[in-house]
This record gives sequence, structure tokens and C-alpha cells, in this order.
Amino acid sequence: MTVEINAKLVKQLRDKTGAGMMNCKKALTENQGDFDKAVEALRLKGEAIADKKATRSANEGLIDAYIHTGNKLGVLLEVNCETDFVSRKPEFKELVKNLGMQIASCPEVEIISMNDISAELKQTAWDFESSKDDLANKPEEIKNKIIDGRVNKSLSKKVLLEQEYIRDSNMTVEQYLKQNISLFGENIKIERFVRFKLGE
Repeated sequence: MTVEINAKLVKQLRDKTGAGMMNCKKALTENQGDFDKAVEALRLKGEAIADKKATRSANEGLIDAYIHTGNKLGVLLEVNCETDFVSRKPEFKELVKNLGMQIASCPEVEIISMNDISAELKQTAWDFESSKDDLANKPEEIKNKIIDGRVNKSLSKKVLLEQEYIRDSNMTVEQYLKQNISLFGENIKIERFVRFKLGE
């Protein structure tokens, strides 16, 4: 039995995911009109597309500033894409602005991705966690697993891509970025950022 997919539902899915109209219709058709399943299918497809594009060089983009209400907190960031054409799009500018807002809302964030964490920082976190009293009587193998889990958890709080996206708690910043890579059809990467807080 074929489910009738109406234009209103397709538009709803497009508005939520940012995917193209044909991709939205296809996702709804393949999932028998189930909206949530279609969202998930597009998200997974977007991540697959993003992973394929991740190796392409991104030398265009924008440097933008986000100033939080009250002018006591600001973020300066650089987000790169592959072409000048994409960097001029209002949707790309909105992406950069949203990322600036995300950074401003996460005071612990210092690093862009887990790959950027230095060996020194990992070692410091490991030393700190391994000195905790509750691990004293644990067998070495279990102790190391616990420390490893705690180190990853504490370091992920410092990583921008690991954070819950402020505008949609169902996705991380990395998933939001991948969704946009799928939407624009180009590799996009956050190159660097600086947070300014008044008096610091």
C-alpha cells in the first residue's frame, strides 16, 4: 500500500531538516509517511554525506562576531567552507551566528573537536582522575576503565562539537554542523574561536 505524501508534510520536513524537497519526499515515501523516521533517515544520510566531504579543503568562509545581550560577553570565530558562493548565503551567515551563540553559552568550551585535545591535557586529566580515593581498592584493569571513562567525560565538556546544540537538544553541535554540510553540499569546518568576557 502506497502512502500519499502531501506537499505540506514535505515542506514541514524541509523546514525542520533543511534538506532538499526531493530528498524530503523520498525520505517520507521510504518511511511510509512517518515524520520522525524520515527526520532520522535524513539526519543519518546527512552525516554520511558530511563524512565523505570532510577531507575536502575549505579555504573560504567568514569571520564573524557574536555579542551577547548586555555587551559583556562576545565571541569572535572563523568558519570555513569551500566556495565564496556558499559563504555569501544568508543561511551560512546564520550558521556562523548560531555557532557564535553556542560558544558564548558554553563557558567551559575551549577546544573545537576531540582530535584537538593535546597529550598534555589528556595526561593532566588522567593524573587528576587517577588520584581520587574511590579508586584505591579497585583492580588495575577496572580502575583504568573507570579513569578512561571519567577523562573522556570531563574532556568532552571542553569540546565544542560534543555539546548539546542550544537550539535543538536532540542533536550535538557536530550533528548540526553535519546537517549543514549536507544542506550546502560543501565541507564546512570551525577553524578557530576566541571568547571575550568583560574584565577578564
